[in-house]
Amino acid sequence: MPNKNDNKREIIDIFCIFVAKIIMTMTSRRLRFAIFGNSYQPKKSASIQTLLAVLNQRQAAVCIERSFHQFLTEGQQLPIHGVTVFDKGDFEADFVISMGGDGTFLRAASMVGDKQIPILGINTGRLGFLADVHAEEIERNIYALYQGDYDVDTRSVIQVSTNGHPLRGYDCALNDVAILKQDTASMITIHCTVNGDYLTTYQADGLIMSTPTGSTAYSLSNGGPIIVPGTHVFSLTAVAPHSLNVRPIVLPEDSEVMLTVQSRTHNYLVALDGRSEKLTDTTHLTLTKAPYRVKVIKRAGTKYFHTLREKMMWGADKRE
Repeated sequence: MPNKNDNKREIIDIFCIFVAKIIMTMTSRRLRFAIFGNSYQPKKSASIQTLLAVLNQRQAAVCIERSFHQFLTEGQQLPIHGVTVFDKGDFEADFVISMGGDGTFLRAASMVGDKQIPILGINTGRLGFLADVHAEEIERNIYALYQGDYDVDTRSVIQVSTNGHPLRGYDCALNDVAILKQDTASMITIHCTVNGDYLTTYQADGLIMSTPTGSTAYSLSNGGPIIVPGTHVFSLTAVAPHSLNVRPIVLPEDSEVMLTVQSRTHNYLVALDGRSEKLTDTTHLTLTKAPYRVKVIKRAGTKYFHTLREKMMWGADKRE
């Protein structure tokens, strides 16, 4: 059950979003947009041109991540003018736009971090569970941003800390954190405690701690539960466990999960939203709820269960 602080934080978030919408509809302030994109999809050229044209019509201030800008101007030979370029998380904006699939969205979220900037995902990839705006809907959705006609979901984030040197990359995950074997086919041993109490020892290829957002990703493919966003829980799901009685478990999101790993090669991988780092098995991990949430823009009236049925074919029955 969510605690009182979580409820207060959600009420404050909703109030801030409401006030922001009113301000945007009552003023003609020049909005700022930061754009992230996937540099491996040439077919997105038409989509980015459409997006930039729409933003130019609105006289928006536009900045583009450097690697994506180089891909567009050098790789695709697109004439892009009137924009600035930024590196990684060095930007300020009213909205962030992710051009690509869910992987691009997750990378954008990692760059936004605790800036509390809402993210709109335009899908030029495959599934598009987070990036759920189709390319042909770009103009309509940008117009909706200016009119304040959109919803914002606040999503929980997992933070990872170590007992030694900190992780080299971003230490938070919107989807999931996976502890995985490396180098050999041998399983790893993962000792797990929750809030200081021993839970179990996993003999498996790995262990996934997932947010509700990531419950339909890697965790689901390993038999984990589908968790509706906003339910204030995390799940632990083993990857190919060497036991028939190891099942996923759902924990309150304010839990502190501590992991100690043993491996024949004395190392293992930790992957945060797919970004992996190699650690030695002397490095212990502590997984907790991050002190901030990520804001995800959704089209007004979008329903989670509709998305679940549409994207995941959940509950589909050919007999009907």
